[in-house]
Amino acid sequence: QVQVVESGGGLVQVGGSLRLSCAALGARVGAFETMEWYRQAPGKQRELVATLGRSGSTNYGDSVKGRFTISRDNAENLVYLQMNSLKVEDTAVYSCNANLGEYHFWGQGTQVTVSS
Repeated sequence: QVQVVESGGGLVQVGGSLRLSCAALGARVGAFETMEWYRQAPGKQRELVATLGRSGSTNYGDSVKGRFTISRDNAENLVYLQMNSLKVEDTAVYSCNANLGEYHFWGQGTQVTVSS
């Protein structure tokens, strides 16, 4: 059984930085086809923020390009989302999703709040 757990959320001021972590308990993060970070703000649809492929390829949503970086640490078995130059509109619950074929493993999410 795979369990995805996010951590690292919190309250930060505009222009600040946070690093989110995603752990896949019971599996190696490098084994998944893709690892993704999503976010959902109140009253808004869930948004794909960043994708990391097994090969190391990355893709980002337009709203975070140049500010966010997704990466993987195989030794620590973690996937990170480094978020810089945070804006109020980045406030949301951030969730990690691990994909392998027809299987999709979601975490509970971690709250990120950016204050002005």
